[in-house]
Amino acid sequence: MHKEMDPHFRGEDSVKRGGDPSAPNGYDEAGEEKGILRMEAQHKRGKLTARERIKLLVDHGSFTEVGKLVSAFDATQTGDKKYSDGVITGYATIQGRRIALFSQDFTIQGGSVGKHHAQKICSIMDMAARIGCPIIGIIDSGGARITEGIHALAGYGEIFSRNVAYSGVIPQISVIVGPCAGGAVYSPALTDLIFTVDGISQLFITGPQVIEQVTGEQVTKEELGGARVHATTSGVVHMVSPDEQHCFEQVRTTLSYLPDNYTAPVPAQSNADEHTTLRKYPSEIVPSNHAQSYNIIDVIASIVDDESFLEMQAAFAPNIVTGFARIDGKSVGIVANQPLVKAGTIEKDASCKAARFINLCNAFDIPLVSLVDVPGYLPGVSQEHGGIIRHGAKLLRAYAQATIPKITIILRKAFGGAYIVMGSKHLGADFVYAWPQAQIAVLGAPAAVAIIHRKKLAREPDPLVRRDIQKHHEQVYEQVYLNPSVAAENGYIDGIIAPDDTRIKIIAALSITS
Repeated sequence: MHKEMDPHFRGEDSVKRGGDPSAPNGYDEAGEEKGILRMEAQHKRGKLTARERIKLLVDHGSFTEVGKLVSAFDATQTGDKKYSDGVITGYATIQGRRIALFSQDFTIQGGSVGKHHAQKICSIMDMAARIGCPIIGIIDSGGARITEGIHALAGYGEIFSRNVAYSGVIPQISVIVGPCAGGAVYSPALTDLIFTVDGISQLFITGPQVIEQVTGEQVTKEELGGARVHATTSGVVHMVSPDEQHCFEQVRTTLSYLPDNYTAPVPAQSNADEHTTLRKYPSEIVPSNHAQSYNIIDVIASIVDDESFLEMQAAFAPNIVTGFARIDGKSVGIVANQPLVKAGTIEKDASCKAARFINLCNAFDIPLVSLVDVPGYLPGVSQEHGGIIRHGAKLLRAYAQATIPKITIILRKAFGGAYIVMGSKHLGADFVYAWPQAQIAVLGAPAAVAIIHRKKLAREPDPLVRRDIQKHHEQVYEQVYLNPSVAAENGYIDGIIAPDDTRIKIIAALSITS
Protein backbone atom coordinates (compact mmCIF):
# COMPACT_ATOMS: atom_id res chain seq x y z
CA MET A 1 0.00 0.00 0.00
CA HIS A 2 1.28 3.46 -0.86
CA LYS A 3 1.78 5.59 2.20
CA GLU A 4 -0.69 8.14 0.80
CA MET A 5 -3.38 5.44 0.82
CA ASP A 6 -2.53 4.25 4.33
CA PRO A 7 -5.24 5.60 6.69
CA HIS A 8 -2.56 5.94 9.42
CA PHE A 9 -0.30 8.05 7.22
CA ARG A 10 0.26 11.35 9.04
CA GLY A 11 0.21 13.31 5.80
CA GLU A 12 -3.26 14.45 6.90
CA ASP A 13 -1.43 16.90 9.10
CA SER A 14 -4.05 19.57 9.50
CA VAL A 15 -5.70 20.10 12.86
CA LYS A 16 -8.16 17.22 13.16
CA ARG A 17 -11.87 17.30 13.50
CA GLY A 18 -12.68 18.25 17.06
CA GLY A 19 -8.92 18.36 17.74
CA ASP A 20 -7.11 20.68 20.11
CA PRO A 21 -4.97 23.25 18.28
CA SER A 22 -2.67 23.47 21.29
CA ALA A 23 -2.01 19.70 21.27
CA PRO A 24 1.13 18.31 19.53
CA ASN A 25 0.59 18.31 15.76
CA GLY A 26 -2.91 19.67 16.40
CA TYR A 27 -4.22 16.28 17.54
CA ASP A 28 -6.00 15.05 20.59
CA GLU A 29 -6.83 11.35 20.96
CA ALA A 30 -10.52 11.69 20.19
CA GLY A 31 -9.89 13.92 17.20
CA GLU A 32 -7.20 11.64 15.75
CA GLU A 33 -9.33 8.52 16.15
CA LYS A 34 -12.33 10.13 14.46
CA GLY A 35 -10.12 11.44 11.69
CA ILE A 36 -8.65 8.00 10.96
CA LEU A 37 -12.10 6.41 10.86
CA ARG A 38 -13.34 9.02 8.41
CA MET A 39 -10.28 8.60 6.21
CA GLU A 40 -10.84 4.84 6.19
CA ALA A 41 -14.45 5.40 5.16
CA GLN A 42 -13.27 7.66 2.32
CA HIS A 43 -10.88 4.98 1.08
CA LYS A 44 -13.58 2.32 1.25
CA ARG A 45 -15.59 4.45 -1.18
CA GLY A 46 -12.66 4.19 -3.57
CA LYS A 47 -11.79 7.84 -3.01
CA LEU A 48 -8.68 9.66 -1.86
CA THR A 49 -8.67 12.25 0.90
CA ALA A 50 -8.37 15.99 0.30
CA ARG A 51 -4.67 16.07 1.13
CA GLU A 52 -3.82 12.94 -0.83
CA ARG A 53 -5.34 14.63 -3.86
CA ILE A 54 -3.22 17.71 -3.40
CA LYS A 55 -0.09 15.53 -3.18
CA LEU A 56 -1.00 13.90 -6.51
CA LEU A 57 -1.66 17.22 -8.22
CA VAL A 58 1.17 19.54 -7.23
CA ASP A 59 4.96 19.42 -7.34
CA HIS A 60 6.45 17.55 -4.40
CA GLY A 61 6.77 19.69 -1.29
CA SER A 62 5.46 22.83 -2.97
CA PHE A 63 2.11 23.20 -1.18
CA THR A 64 1.67 26.02 1.33
CA GLU A 65 -1.61 25.92 3.23
CA VAL A 66 -3.52 28.97 4.40
CA GLY A 67 -6.50 29.12 6.75
CA LYS A 68 -5.68 25.79 8.43
CA LEU A 69 -7.24 26.79 11.77
CA VAL A 70 -10.46 28.26 10.43
CA SER A 71 -13.40 26.59 12.15
CA ALA A 72 -17.06 26.32 11.23
CA PHE A 73 -19.30 29.36 11.59
CA ASP A 74 -21.67 27.41 13.84
CA ALA A 75 -18.88 25.96 16.00
CA THR A 76 -19.72 28.28 18.89
CA GLN A 77 -23.25 26.84 18.98
CA THR A 78 -22.33 23.16 18.55
CA GLY A 79 -19.12 23.30 20.61
CA ASP A 80 -17.42 21.12 17.96
CA LYS A 81 -14.63 23.03 16.28
CA LYS A 82 -13.89 21.27 13.03
CA TYR A 83 -10.70 22.99 11.98
CA SER A 84 -10.22 23.82 8.29
CA ASP A 85 -14.05 23.78 8.04
CA GLY A 86 -13.99 21.07 5.41
CA VAL A 87 -11.82 22.73 2.77
CA ILE A 88 -8.05 22.96 2.39
CA THR A 89 -6.79 26.07 0.61
CA GLY A 90 -3.33 27.22 -0.40
CA TYR A 91 -0.67 27.69 -3.05
CA ALA A 92 1.70 25.35 -4.87
CA THR A 93 3.49 24.81 -8.14
CA ILE A 94 2.73 22.46 -11.02
CA GLN A 95 5.68 21.83 -13.32
CA GLY A 96 7.29 24.82 -11.66
CA ARG A 97 4.38 27.17 -12.33
CA ARG A 98 2.49 28.66 -9.41
CA ILE A 99 -1.16 27.83 -8.90
CA ALA A 100 -3.80 28.37 -6.22
CA LEU A 101 -6.15 25.62 -5.15
CA PHE A 102 -8.85 24.46 -2.80
CA SER A 103 -9.66 20.86 -1.96
CA GLN A 104 -12.93 20.02 -0.25
CA ASP A 105 -12.64 17.48 2.58
CA PHE A 106 -15.54 15.04 2.54
CA THR A 107 -14.43 13.64 5.93
CA ILE A 108 -15.53 16.88 7.60
CA GLN A 109 -19.31 17.24 7.46
CA GLY A 110 -19.36 15.71 4.00
CA GLY A 111 -17.38 18.65 2.61
CA SER A 112 -20.52 20.75 2.96
CA VAL A 113 -20.22 24.46 2.26
CA GLY A 114 -20.84 26.84 5.13
CA LYS A 115 -20.04 30.50 5.64
CA HIS A 116 -16.38 30.14 6.59
CA HIS A 117 -15.83 27.30 4.11
CA ALA A 118 -17.03 29.60 1.32
CA GLN A 119 -14.97 32.51 2.65
CA LYS A 120 -11.82 30.41 2.41
CA ILE A 121 -12.59 29.50 -1.21
CA CYS A 122 -13.38 33.12 -2.10
CA SER A 123 -10.18 34.32 -0.43
CA ILE A 124 -7.97 31.94 -2.40
CA MET A 125 -9.79 32.85 -5.62
CA ASP A 126 -9.24 36.55 -4.93
CA MET A 127 -5.55 35.99 -4.31
CA ALA A 128 -5.19 33.92 -7.49
CA ALA A 129 -6.72 36.76 -9.50
CA ARG A 130 -4.45 39.34 -7.84
CA ILE A 131 -1.24 37.46 -8.50
CA GLY A 132 -2.43 36.17 -11.89
CA CYS A 133 -2.25 32.40 -11.56
CA PRO A 134 -4.68 29.54 -12.32
CA ILE A 135 -7.16 28.39 -9.66
CA ILE A 136 -7.94 24.69 -9.34
CA GLY A 137 -10.95 23.53 -7.34
CA ILE A 138 -11.07 19.91 -6.15
CA ILE A 139 -14.74 19.30 -5.43
CA ASP A 140 -16.10 16.57 -3.14
CA SER A 141 -19.07 18.00 -1.29
CA GLY A 142 -22.55 17.14 -0.15
CA GLY A 143 -23.67 20.68 -0.95
CA ALA A 144 -24.84 23.55 1.22
CA ARG A 145 -24.57 23.03 4.98
CA ILE A 146 -28.16 22.82 6.13
CA THR A 147 -27.37 23.87 9.72
CA GLU A 148 -26.01 27.22 8.52
CA GLY A 149 -29.08 28.05 6.41
CA ILE A 150 -28.92 31.33 4.56
CA HIS A 151 -25.23 31.76 5.44
CA ALA A 152 -24.39 28.69 3.34
CA LEU A 153 -26.45 29.97 0.41
CA ALA A 154 -24.79 33.36 0.65
CA GLY A 155 -21.42 31.62 0.54
CA TYR A 156 -22.30 29.89 -2.71
CA GLY A 157 -23.44 33.17 -4.19
CA GLU A 158 -20.06 34.74 -3.37
CA ILE A 159 -18.26 31.86 -5.07
CA PHE A 160 -20.45 32.12 -8.19
CA SER A 161 -19.80 35.85 -8.35
CA ARG A 162 -16.06 35.26 -8.43
CA ASN A 163 -16.35 32.50 -11.02
CA VAL A 164 -17.96 35.06 -13.31
CA ALA A 165 -15.70 37.99 -12.37
CA TYR A 166 -12.51 36.01 -13.00
CA SER A 167 -13.75 34.28 -16.15
CA GLY A 168 -11.23 34.97 -18.88
CA VAL A 169 -8.86 36.58 -16.36
CA ILE A 170 -7.24 33.45 -14.94
CA PRO A 171 -7.78 29.81 -15.93
CA GLN A 172 -10.35 28.16 -13.65
CA ILE A 173 -10.27 24.37 -13.49
CA SER A 174 -12.73 22.13 -11.64
CA VAL A 175 -11.92 18.56 -10.64
CA ILE A 176 -15.05 16.66 -9.55
CA VAL A 177 -14.03 13.70 -7.37
CA GLY A 178 -17.24 13.05 -5.48
CA PRO A 179 -20.73 14.49 -5.28
CA CYS A 180 -21.54 17.97 -6.54
CA ALA A 181 -25.27 18.52 -6.16
CA GLY A 182 -27.88 21.24 -6.10
CA GLY A 183 -26.85 24.82 -6.74
CA ALA A 184 -23.24 23.79 -6.19
CA VAL A 185 -23.05 22.48 -9.77
CA TYR A 186 -23.10 26.00 -11.16
CA SER A 187 -19.64 26.82 -9.85
CA PRO A 188 -17.83 24.19 -11.95
CA ALA A 189 -20.20 24.96 -14.83
CA LEU A 190 -18.86 28.52 -14.78
CA THR A 191 -15.22 27.41 -14.90
CA ASP A 192 -13.14 26.81 -18.01
CA LEU A 193 -12.53 23.06 -17.75
CA ILE A 194 -14.14 20.21 -15.80
CA PHE A 195 -12.37 16.92 -15.06
CA THR A 196 -14.14 13.86 -13.65
CA VAL A 197 -13.50 10.27 -12.55
CA ASP A 198 -15.62 7.38 -13.74
CA GLY A 199 -17.75 5.88 -10.97
CA ILE A 200 -16.89 8.63 -8.47
CA SER A 201 -17.95 11.97 -9.93
CA GLN A 202 -21.61 12.98 -9.76
CA LEU A 203 -23.22 16.24 -10.83
CA PHE A 204 -26.93 16.96 -10.70
CA ILE A 205 -29.23 19.73 -9.58
CA THR A 206 -31.97 17.51 -8.15
CA GLY A 207 -31.21 14.04 -6.82
CA PRO A 208 -32.91 10.73 -7.64
CA GLN A 209 -35.26 10.86 -4.64
CA VAL A 210 -36.62 14.28 -5.53
CA ILE A 211 -37.02 13.29 -9.18
CA GLU A 212 -38.94 10.18 -8.22
CA GLN A 213 -41.23 12.17 -5.93
CA VAL A 214 -41.95 14.85 -8.51
CA THR A 215 -41.99 12.95 -11.81
CA GLY A 216 -42.17 9.30 -10.81
CA GLU A 217 -38.96 8.53 -12.71
CA GLN A 218 -36.58 6.08 -11.06
CA VAL A 219 -32.89 6.63 -11.68
CA THR A 220 -29.62 5.99 -9.87
CA LYS A 221 -27.13 8.74 -9.06
CA GLU A 222 -24.73 7.34 -11.63
CA GLU A 223 -27.39 7.18 -14.34
CA LEU A 224 -28.55 10.68 -13.50
CA GLY A 225 -25.31 12.57 -13.15
CA GLY A 226 -22.34 10.24 -13.44
CA ALA A 227 -19.18 11.24 -15.25
CA ARG A 228 -19.95 9.30 -18.43
CA VAL A 229 -23.46 10.73 -18.72
CA HIS A 230 -22.03 14.24 -18.66
CA ALA A 231 -19.22 13.30 -21.03
CA THR A 232 -21.46 11.75 -23.68
CA THR A 233 -24.97 13.18 -23.32
CA SER A 234 -25.07 16.53 -21.54
CA GLY A 235 -21.64 17.77 -22.64
CA VAL A 236 -20.99 19.33 -19.23
CA VAL A 237 -17.55 17.83 -18.58
CA HIS A 238 -14.36 17.83 -20.63
CA MET A 239 -12.58 14.68 -19.49
CA VAL A 240 -13.34 11.38 -17.76
CA SER A 241 -10.54 9.37 -16.16
CA PRO A 242 -10.59 5.78 -14.88
CA ASP A 243 -9.12 6.77 -11.51
CA GLU A 244 -8.05 9.81 -9.53
CA GLN A 245 -4.35 9.44 -10.25
CA HIS A 246 -4.95 9.54 -14.01
CA CYS A 247 -7.35 12.46 -13.54
CA PHE A 248 -4.77 14.63 -11.77
CA GLU A 249 -2.16 13.70 -14.38
CA GLN A 250 -4.59 14.96 -17.03
CA VAL A 251 -5.04 18.22 -15.12
CA ARG A 252 -1.27 18.72 -14.96
CA THR A 253 -0.95 18.00 -18.69
CA THR A 254 -3.80 20.32 -19.68
CA LEU A 255 -2.39 23.14 -17.58
CA SER A 256 0.80 23.01 -19.66
CA TYR A 257 -1.18 24.33 -22.66
CA LEU A 258 -2.70 27.28 -20.77
CA PRO A 259 -1.07 30.58 -19.78
CA ASP A 260 -1.04 31.80 -16.17
CA ASN A 261 -3.54 34.54 -16.98
CA TYR A 262 -4.97 36.50 -19.89
CA THR A 263 -1.93 38.80 -20.12
CA ALA A 264 0.71 36.08 -19.84
CA PRO A 265 2.34 34.51 -22.89
CA VAL A 266 1.02 31.22 -24.20
CA PRO A 267 3.26 28.32 -23.11
CA ALA A 268 5.79 27.09 -25.63
CA GLN A 269 8.30 24.28 -25.64
CA SER A 270 11.73 24.89 -27.08
CA ASN A 271 12.28 21.25 -28.00
CA ALA A 272 9.56 21.12 -30.66
CA ASP A 273 9.83 18.07 -32.86
CA GLU A 274 9.84 18.01 -36.61
CA HIS A 275 8.21 15.53 -38.94
CA THR A 276 9.63 12.05 -38.58
CA THR A 277 9.80 9.23 -41.09
CA LEU A 278 7.28 7.34 -38.95
CA ARG A 279 4.64 10.03 -39.28
CA LYS A 280 2.08 9.83 -42.06
CA TYR A 281 1.61 12.82 -44.33
CA PRO A 282 -1.86 14.33 -44.86
CA SER A 283 -1.91 13.18 -48.49
CA GLU A 284 -1.63 9.58 -47.28
CA ILE A 285 -4.61 9.93 -44.95
CA VAL A 286 -7.34 11.81 -46.78
CA PRO A 287 -8.96 9.95 -49.72
CA SER A 288 -9.38 11.89 -52.95
CA ASN A 289 -12.85 10.38 -53.25
CA HIS A 290 -15.07 12.80 -51.32
CA ALA A 291 -17.51 10.02 -50.51
CA GLN A 292 -14.91 8.15 -48.50
CA SER A 293 -14.48 8.95 -44.82
CA TYR A 294 -11.28 9.09 -42.75
CA ASN A 295 -10.26 9.92 -39.21
CA ILE A 296 -9.49 13.61 -38.78
CA ILE A 297 -7.47 12.73 -35.66
CA ASP A 298 -4.89 11.18 -38.00
CA VAL A 299 -4.70 14.41 -39.99
CA ILE A 300 -4.25 16.41 -36.81
CA ALA A 301 -1.45 14.07 -35.70
CA SER A 302 0.28 14.58 -39.05
CA ILE A 303 0.28 18.36 -38.60
CA VAL A 304 1.01 18.99 -34.92
CA ASP A 305 4.13 18.23 -32.88
CA ASP A 306 4.61 14.59 -32.04
CA GLU A 307 1.98 13.23 -29.60
CA SER A 308 0.98 16.73 -28.54
CA PHE A 309 -2.74 16.63 -29.36
CA LEU A 310 -4.93 16.63 -26.25
CA GLU A 311 -8.58 16.19 -27.19
CA MET A 312 -11.31 17.88 -25.14
CA GLN A 313 -14.85 16.47 -24.82
CA ALA A 314 -13.97 13.53 -27.06
CA ALA A 315 -17.16 11.58 -26.34
CA PHE A 316 -19.59 14.51 -26.80
CA ALA A 317 -20.68 15.56 -30.31
CA PRO A 318 -17.80 13.60 -31.87
CA ASN A 319 -18.68 14.91 -35.33
CA ILE A 320 -16.55 17.90 -34.39
CA VAL A 321 -13.15 17.59 -32.72
CA THR A 322 -11.70 20.11 -30.29
CA GLY A 323 -8.48 20.08 -28.33
CA PHE A 324 -5.09 21.58 -27.57
CA ALA A 325 -1.86 20.81 -29.41
CA ARG A 326 1.56 22.23 -30.08
CA ILE A 327 2.82 23.31 -33.46
CA ASP A 328 6.51 24.17 -33.62
CA GLY A 329 6.44 24.17 -29.83
CA LYS A 330 3.64 26.71 -29.52
CA SER A 331 0.32 25.96 -27.84
CA VAL A 332 -2.67 26.12 -30.21
CA GLY A 333 -6.34 25.19 -30.20
CA ILE A 334 -7.70 22.81 -32.82
CA VAL A 335 -11.26 22.70 -34.18
CA ALA A 336 -11.93 20.13 -36.89
CA ASN A 337 -14.85 18.39 -38.60
CA GLN A 338 -14.84 14.60 -38.17
CA PRO A 339 -15.95 12.80 -41.37
CA LEU A 340 -16.19 9.49 -39.50
CA VAL A 341 -19.22 10.70 -37.53
CA LYS A 342 -22.37 11.99 -39.26
CA ALA A 343 -20.13 12.79 -42.26
CA GLY A 344 -18.71 15.72 -40.30
CA THR A 345 -21.94 17.71 -40.41
CA ILE A 346 -22.56 20.44 -37.86
CA GLU A 347 -25.49 20.02 -35.49
CA LYS A 348 -26.61 21.76 -32.32
CA ASP A 349 -24.35 19.90 -29.88
CA ALA A 350 -21.33 20.27 -32.13
CA SER A 351 -22.02 24.01 -32.38
CA CYS A 352 -22.12 24.42 -28.61
CA LYS A 353 -19.02 22.28 -28.08
CA ALA A 354 -16.90 24.14 -30.62
CA ALA A 355 -18.13 27.58 -29.54
CA ARG A 356 -17.28 26.83 -25.91
CA PHE A 357 -13.76 25.78 -26.87
CA ILE A 358 -13.16 28.75 -29.17
CA ASN A 359 -14.26 31.13 -26.41
CA LEU A 360 -11.74 29.51 -24.05
CA CYS A 361 -8.92 29.91 -26.58
CA ASN A 362 -9.93 33.51 -27.23
CA ALA A 363 -9.97 34.33 -23.52
CA PHE A 364 -6.35 33.27 -23.09
CA ASP A 365 -4.92 34.29 -26.46
CA ILE A 366 -4.34 30.75 -27.74
CA PRO A 367 -4.16 30.70 -31.58
CA LEU A 368 -6.83 28.68 -33.36
CA VAL A 369 -6.32 26.24 -36.22
CA SER A 370 -9.48 25.02 -38.01
CA LEU A 371 -9.49 21.98 -40.28
CA VAL A 372 -12.57 22.03 -42.50
CA ASP A 373 -14.31 19.15 -44.24
CA VAL A 374 -18.01 19.83 -43.79
CA PRO A 375 -20.94 19.01 -46.07
CA GLY A 376 -23.27 21.35 -44.19
CA TYR A 377 -25.59 21.39 -41.20
CA LEU A 378 -27.29 18.16 -40.18
CA PRO A 379 -30.83 18.25 -41.58
CA GLY A 380 -33.85 17.00 -39.68
CA VAL A 381 -36.93 17.97 -37.70
CA SER A 382 -35.26 17.14 -34.39
CA GLN A 383 -32.41 19.52 -35.19
CA GLU A 384 -34.71 22.36 -36.21
CA HIS A 385 -36.99 21.90 -33.21
CA GLY A 386 -33.98 21.36 -30.95
CA GLY A 387 -32.69 24.85 -31.69
CA ILE A 388 -30.04 24.42 -34.37
CA ILE A 389 -30.60 28.06 -35.36
CA ARG A 390 -30.03 29.25 -31.81
CA HIS A 391 -27.12 26.94 -31.07
CA GLY A 392 -25.57 27.28 -34.52
CA ALA A 393 -25.42 31.04 -34.00
CA LYS A 394 -23.19 30.45 -30.96
CA LEU A 395 -20.49 28.96 -33.17
CA LEU A 396 -20.77 31.77 -35.69
CA ARG A 397 -20.52 34.36 -32.90
CA ALA A 398 -17.52 32.61 -31.33
CA TYR A 399 -15.53 32.65 -34.57
CA ALA A 400 -16.53 36.21 -35.45
CA GLN A 401 -15.76 37.62 -32.00
CA ALA A 402 -12.46 35.83 -31.52
CA THR A 403 -9.51 38.22 -31.82
CA ILE A 404 -6.86 35.51 -31.58
CA PRO A 405 -4.80 34.38 -34.58
CA LYS A 406 -7.09 32.21 -36.72
CA ILE A 407 -5.73 29.90 -39.41
CA THR A 408 -8.13 27.76 -41.48
CA ILE A 409 -7.36 24.86 -43.81
CA ILE A 410 -10.13 23.58 -46.11
CA LEU A 411 -9.33 19.93 -46.79
CA ARG A 412 -12.26 18.77 -48.94
CA LYS A 413 -15.86 19.96 -48.61
CA ALA A 414 -17.01 23.37 -47.37
CA PHE A 415 -20.64 23.83 -48.31
CA GLY A 416 -23.29 26.39 -47.52
CA GLY A 417 -23.54 28.14 -44.19
CA ALA A 418 -21.17 25.57 -42.71
CA TYR A 419 -18.41 26.96 -44.96
CA ILE A 420 -18.98 30.42 -43.55
CA VAL A 421 -19.16 29.40 -39.92
CA MET A 422 -16.05 27.17 -39.88
CA GLY A 423 -13.47 29.92 -39.59
CA SER A 424 -13.92 31.52 -43.01
CA LYS A 425 -12.25 34.72 -44.16
CA HIS A 426 -15.63 36.42 -43.86
CA LEU A 427 -15.60 35.86 -40.08
CA GLY A 428 -12.14 37.28 -39.65
CA ALA A 429 -9.73 34.41 -40.24
CA ASP A 430 -6.18 35.70 -40.71
CA PHE A 431 -5.17 32.99 -43.17
CA VAL A 432 -7.36 30.55 -45.11
CA TYR A 433 -5.80 27.90 -47.32
CA ALA A 434 -7.42 25.15 -49.40
CA TRP A 435 -6.14 21.86 -50.69
CA PRO A 436 -6.41 21.33 -54.48
CA GLN A 437 -9.30 18.87 -54.08
CA ALA A 438 -11.29 21.27 -51.92
CA GLN A 439 -14.86 22.07 -52.97
CA ILE A 440 -16.34 25.38 -51.81
CA ALA A 441 -19.92 26.14 -52.82
CA VAL A 442 -23.49 26.52 -51.67
CA LEU A 443 -24.24 22.85 -52.34
CA GLY A 444 -22.50 19.70 -53.51
CA ALA A 445 -22.84 18.75 -57.16
CA PRO A 446 -25.72 16.21 -56.86
CA ALA A 447 -27.91 18.51 -54.78
CA ALA A 448 -27.10 21.57 -56.87
CA VAL A 449 -27.82 19.86 -60.21
CA ALA A 450 -31.05 18.40 -58.87
CA ILE A 451 -32.25 21.95 -58.20
CA ILE A 452 -30.76 23.83 -61.14
CA HIS A 453 -31.86 21.29 -63.78
CA ARG A 454 -34.93 19.89 -62.07
CA LYS A 455 -37.28 20.76 -64.97
CA LYS A 456 -35.01 19.23 -67.58
CA LEU A 457 -34.57 16.08 -65.51
CA ALA A 458 -38.31 15.84 -64.85
CA ARG A 459 -39.07 15.90 -68.59
CA GLU A 460 -36.88 12.88 -69.31
CA PRO A 461 -38.92 9.65 -68.89
CA ASP A 462 -36.03 7.22 -69.33
CA PRO A 463 -34.26 6.75 -65.95
CA LEU A 464 -30.96 5.72 -67.58
CA VAL A 465 -30.89 8.80 -69.77
CA ARG A 466 -31.91 10.91 -66.79
CA ARG A 467 -28.98 9.49 -64.83
CA ASP A 468 -26.55 10.30 -67.65
CA ILE A 469 -27.85 13.87 -67.85
CA GLN A 470 -27.47 14.21 -64.08
CA LYS A 471 -23.86 12.95 -64.17
CA HIS A 472 -22.93 15.22 -67.07
CA HIS A 473 -24.20 18.34 -65.32
CA GLU A 474 -22.53 17.27 -62.08
CA GLN A 475 -19.17 17.09 -63.85
CA VAL A 476 -19.70 20.51 -65.39
CA TYR A 477 -20.76 21.96 -62.02
CA GLU A 478 -17.69 20.52 -60.31
CA GLN A 479 -15.34 21.93 -62.94
CA VAL A 480 -16.90 25.39 -62.96
CA TYR A 481 -18.01 25.95 -59.38
CA LEU A 482 -16.49 23.43 -56.97
CA ASN A 483 -12.76 23.87 -57.46
CA PRO A 484 -11.01 26.27 -55.03
CA SER A 485 -9.76 28.51 -57.84
CA VAL A 486 -12.93 30.60 -57.77
CA ALA A 487 -12.45 31.32 -54.07
CA ALA A 488 -8.76 32.10 -54.56
CA GLU A 489 -9.37 34.41 -57.53
CA ASN A 490 -11.86 36.40 -55.47
CA GLY A 491 -9.64 36.64 -52.39
CA TYR A 492 -11.81 34.40 -50.21
CA ILE A 493 -8.86 32.10 -49.58
CA ASP A 494 -5.17 33.01 -49.43
CA GLY A 495 -3.88 30.19 -51.54
CA ILE A 496 -4.16 26.63 -52.76
CA ILE A 497 -1.55 24.47 -51.04
CA ALA A 498 -0.31 20.91 -51.33
CA PRO A 499 -1.68 18.80 -48.46
CA ASP A 500 1.81 17.87 -47.30
CA ASP A 501 2.75 21.57 -46.96
CA THR A 502 -0.01 22.17 -44.42
CA ARG A 503 2.20 22.11 -41.34
CA ILE A 504 4.75 24.44 -42.93
CA LYS A 505 2.03 26.91 -43.93
CA ILE A 506 0.52 26.89 -40.43
CA ILE A 507 3.91 27.48 -38.80
CA ALA A 508 4.52 30.43 -41.14
CA ALA A 509 1.07 31.85 -40.42
CA LEU A 510 1.59 31.52 -36.67
CA SER A 511 4.95 33.28 -36.89
CA ILE A 512 3.26 36.26 -38.52
CA THR A 513 0.12 36.46 -36.38
CA SER A 514 1.32 35.37 -32.93
